[in-house]
Amino acid sequence: MKKAISILLAAAMGAAALTGCSKSSGSSSSGNTPLVLNEVAHSIFYAPQYAAIELGYFEDEGIDLTLVNGAGADKVMTALISGDAQIGFMGSEASIYVYQEGSQDYAVNFAQLTQRAGNFLVGRQPEDNFKWESLKGKKVLGGRAGGMPQMVFEYILKKHGMDPKTDLSIDQSINFGLTAAAFTSDDADYTVEFEPFATTLESEGSGYVVASLGTESGYVPYTAYCARKSYVEQNPEIIQKFTNAIQKGMDYVNSHSAEEIAKTIQPQFKETPVDKLAVIVGRYKDQDTWKDDTVFEKESFELLENILEEAGELSARVPYEDLVTTQFSEQAAK
Repeated sequence: MKKAISILLAAAMGAAALTGCSKSSGSSSSGNTPLVLNEVAHSIFYAPQYAAIELGYFEDEGIDLTLVNGAGADKVMTALISGDAQIGFMGSEASIYVYQEGSQDYAVNFAQLTQRAGNFLVGRQPEDNFKWESLKGKKVLGGRAGGMPQMVFEYILKKHGMDPKTDLSIDQSINFGLTAAAFTSDDADYTVEFEPFATTLESEGSGYVVASLGTESGYVPYTAYCARKSYVEQNPEIIQKFTNAIQKGMDYVNSHSAEEIAKTIQPQFKETPVDKLAVIVGRYKDQDTWKDDTVFEKESFELLENILEEAGELSARVPYEDLVTTQFSEQAAK
């Protein structure tokens, strides 16, 4: 993951040098400020963001938002550094990797969205009394090295006294989003899945959720919003308005039922029946996925660095004060 970001970063910085600084926000025909948000994946896990979109909170803040699915943190970071997006949404480990590469205009995290891992362990059979130690000797479809899903999975295994490299077999060769399909025809015993894939496997009778990585790992700063340092410095009003809209989305999901939230965000997931959406949203609400505010606290950042360090992805500790600002989140929470 770190190597992939290094290569893409070099290409993006080259493109940025040729085209100049980040694209100007300008103004749209509506008079609102156009803003491109590049997200790491389009997932129900990010319900507060979609609630903010569907309830018009960005428009209320004077933002004309364009949402792009980057399909991976490396691609999101590339879009951010090249100026194709003003705001990136992904795991904050990507910003750490870029900082370590020596970039002067690195990504600054200004708002945290999720505080739990959003994936689940799916097995072949229901296991009401699942024990993590039972993964010894088993084959699991995992995530790519250096990505948050895989690092959190390894973090949990180590918590239970297991060595991810020797005590089980983790297949990391399958692309993100394709593991559920592979599980139906693979010989793996378990797979680590985001929603809606975990619930889809259950509804098809092809797998059963046996554990939540979010519950087991504890509070982890899983995803956050970031922008280039120069963009934050030059456009504090836009960053504040964006954070205000996300905070309103947070407030909404934390004060409404899973069924109400499902109906609100359904236009974002047209191929998923609203009752299935409600089940997934309920699963995320039950594990306390979303924060009350968007403040990215120092303790959370240090936990992220601990996870990166244990995964062998951190060459040196990086300063919280450089990579995180809380001024916009604190103002939005007032």
